[in-house]
Amino acid sequence: MGKGSRKARTARRAENKRRKVRDVFVGRPFEGLAAEPELIALREFVPSATAPLTLAEPGDTQVTLASVLPGAAAAMVRADGERFVGLQVQTRSSDVSRDIGRSLRWVLDAEPGAVLAAPDTTSEPGENERLQDLLAPDAELEPELHEDFSWWMDSDTEPTGEVALSLERANAAIQPSERIGPAAYWVHAGEKAHLRWVRQEDENDVLKALARLSVRHELALGEDSRYAGSFRAHGLLVPVWDLDPDAHPREWVEPAKQLGARLEESLASLADQPLDAAERRARDGLIGRQFTLR
Repeated sequence: MGKGSRKARTARRAENKRRKVRDVFVGRPFEGLAAEPELIALREFVPSATAPLTLAEPGDTQVTLASVLPGAAAAMVRADGERFVGLQVQTRSSDVSRDIGRSLRWVLDAEPGAVLAAPDTTSEPGENERLQDLLAPDAELEPELHEDFSWWMDSDTEPTGEVALSLERANAAIQPSERIGPAAYWVHAGEKAHLRWVRQEDENDVLKALARLSVRHELALGEDSRYAGSFRAHGLLVPVWDLDPDAHPREWVEPAKQLGARLEESLASLADQPLDAAERRARDGLIGRQFTLR
């Protein structure tokens, strides 16, 4: 084999190695952050929401996390200088945390009016790029939900033309939503209302705890509610309950608190009390009721 062929083969191996590093899938990208459940909710199903970020290195620059930005952009700086990073974007790599981290780094130095259309998903991984490197790990996230997307525009700007049309379309697609507890969201989806609750505990433990409550007939939030199933999102389990769509979302705040207390108690009991036969059958039934959100 000639020297040129050996060099080419070595180069191909190096390129393949770099691709393998970049393509390692991170199943739980927000692990280690106290805000993990809220990040997942805002990325997966909350339509219009914002929350201030607490950076690991505090400074004069404030960045606001957004569920979605105009055109599903990765980041933008409004004309008034307010900086946003978007969660719901059109492209993603094998590590969502790195995608958003890179967008966060970009927006810190961007000029007013600048827009990052898509996150950087192709360049080689570097150091201190993930959200775990850039955010205060113990900082909670307190999202503010909005009825529309008027916050896309600064207060001195009146949308016109294509911008106004885009804003109108986005507003029309919003499913009414309200946060009724930490990572717990009431969502009105057409003819039904749901509670979607992102749980930070181990998925198998959550299923066992739910099964224990099911056997005890304590799994519902009360009358006019029932457990519907669950779905996975970024490594965590999201149980879902069907709710009476005619009830005001705030009517479910207290029942959700009570259910949360029962679930916490059930989770704590797993260490000393393994599931019995009836609870194992209930768990198997719950596993069969997992679905895909989209």
